[in-house]
Amino acid sequence: MISSEFAAAASFPASFYGTCTYAAGIAGNVFAFVLFVSPMPTFRRILRNKSTEQFSGLPYIYSLLNCLICMWYGLPFVSYGVVLVATVNSIGAVFQFVYVILFILHVDGSKKLRMSALLLGVFGVFALIAYASLELFDHPTRQAFVGYLSVASLISMFASPLLVINLVIKTKSVEFMPFYLSLATFLMSISFFVYGMLLHDFFIYIPNGIGTVLGIVQLLLYAYYSRKSVAASGLPLLASY
Repeated sequence: MISSEFAAAASFPASFYGTCTYAAGIAGNVFAFVLFVSPMPTFRRILRNKSTEQFSGLPYIYSLLNCLICMWYGLPFVSYGVVLVATVNSIGAVFQFVYVILFILHVDGSKKLRMSALLLGVFGVFALIAYASLELFDHPTRQAFVGYLSVASLISMFASPLLVINLVIKTKSVEFMPFYLSLATFLMSISFFVYGMLLHDFFIYIPNGIGTVLGIVQLLLYAYYSRKSVAASGLPLLASY
């Protein structure tokens, strides 16, 4: 009786730890899904007008490559125990691939050929990474190789939030920084930061820690400039003669 009670007590911290880790990973998947569906209004407009207008397809090309690299990192023959990284990025890769295909179908002239070449280039680069990691490295070295690639890819993607932050400060307007998109980015980053910390996985918590900090900055800027906008709108209008 005493031994069974001791075993139950010993297993409780481990089971609680595992539950918290799993919950953080699931939360990251849910908030990432919100980000993946966020371009849908743009593509509804493209489909309605049968034109990509002035929209750029490059963010979707780069996001596709990022998702493929991070998905590869999360698979068991590269990393153990981070399957929720593979699930979220496999879903993201499907979304980005569909967006790129829709963009190619509706873009004009030479841009169609360029986007098609870039899409083939993405799959070529991913195939090269997958082949090299499987053929040239043992498991620990393979994890480090793909892990550093995923960190570099994620950190370089933070150029986009930095550009948005710069635009908000320059224009003193949050028009180009939707609140719910910023909130979802922050929640996804902090979820995967916690997930990586609980797993002691440097390649997960470092880039998502940076993403968390940038998410906080975006939310603070949104609160500051939206409050200023409301205050300005409440000022009495000057009479003109």
